[in-house]
Amino acid sequence: MRPPYPVELVPLFPDFLTKRRTKFTLPLRLMDELGIDRPALFFAIGGVAPQGGGRFSEMWNPYATQWDQQHAASTAARDAGLVDERDGRWDLTPAGRELTKRVRREADAYLASLPSPLDNAELGRLASLLGRAFEATAAGLDRRWHSHIPRAARTAGDGARHPMVALENAVVGLWQARDDCHMAAWQEAGLDGPTLDTLTRIWRGEASSVEDLAAKLTSQRPADIAEQLTRLRRDGLVAAGDPPRTTDKGAKARQAIEDETDRLFFTTWPDDVGSGAAWIREKLAAVNSSF
Repeated sequence: MRPPYPVELVPLFPDFLTKRRTKFTLPLRLMDELGIDRPALFFAIGGVAPQGGGRFSEMWNPYATQWDQQHAASTAARDAGLVDERDGRWDLTPAGRELTKRVRREADAYLASLPSPLDNAELGRLASLLGRAFEATAAGLDRRWHSHIPRAARTAGDGARHPMVALENAVVGLWQARDDCHMAAWQEAGLDGPTLDTLTRIWRGEASSVEDLAAKLTSQRPADIAEQLTRLRRDGLVAAGDPPRTTDKGAKARQAIEDETDRLFFTTWPDDVGSGAAWIREKLAAVNSSF
C-alpha cells in the first residue's frame, strides 16, 4: 500500500479492544471464586499468559524504569497458585494455564452471543480483511522487532466458531503489530522506551514544569527522568529551561517516528485491503458503537 495511509483506522482498534468485553462478567466471577482482586487476576491472564512468561520489563510497559506497581498483584497471583517466579522470571502454573484456556473458551462464547449491526457475512469479510492486514504487517516487519506480535497467537480464540471471534483475533493482532512497528521506529531513531515516553509527553505539551512531567510519568523514577532530560537537551531535542518544550529539531524527530510507524504498519497491506479502508472504517465503527 502506498500513502496516503488510512490512519483514521488506527483509533478504531483500541476503541474495539476497550469496548468488546465490557459486559463480560467472567473476570468478576473468577475474582470471587479465587479470592483475588482484578490486578492479580490480570497479572496472570493479561500479562504472563500473552507474553508466554517473562520478566516485568518484558511483560509490561516498555516505557517504564520501575515496576513497583506490579509487586502486590504478582504476589497475590502467586499465592493463588496461578503463577510461579524463578530468578525474576514469571510463568504460569498448570492451574494458571487451565484458567487461561477457560477464559478463552468463555470469551469465545460471549463474543458469539453479542448482537451485531452487521450480518455474519459482513462481519466475516471485515474480520478477513483485517486479519490479512495483520498477517501482511507481521510478515513485512523484520523479525528482530517482533516483541508483541507473538502474543496474538497466544491469545487467539477459535475464529472458526464465530466471525466476531475472528474479528477480535484480527484487531488484537493489528494492535500488537502496531506496537511493534512503533517500537521499531523509535529504536531505529536511537531512543530507548523511557526516553521516548519523556520526549512524547514534552512534544505533546503535557507538562507545565519538570515536576509536573515527573508526576505524569509514574512508571519512571524522577532521577531517570532528569537523566533523560539531560540527554534530550544535549542532543538538541528539548530546549533548556522550564516548562520543558521540544525544539524544532525535537518536534521533527518525534514526528518522524510517527511517520515511520505508519510506513512500517501500512506499507505491506494488500491493495484490496487498502482500497476497502473506507468500508472497513464504516463497518468497524458500527460494531464499536454496538457494544
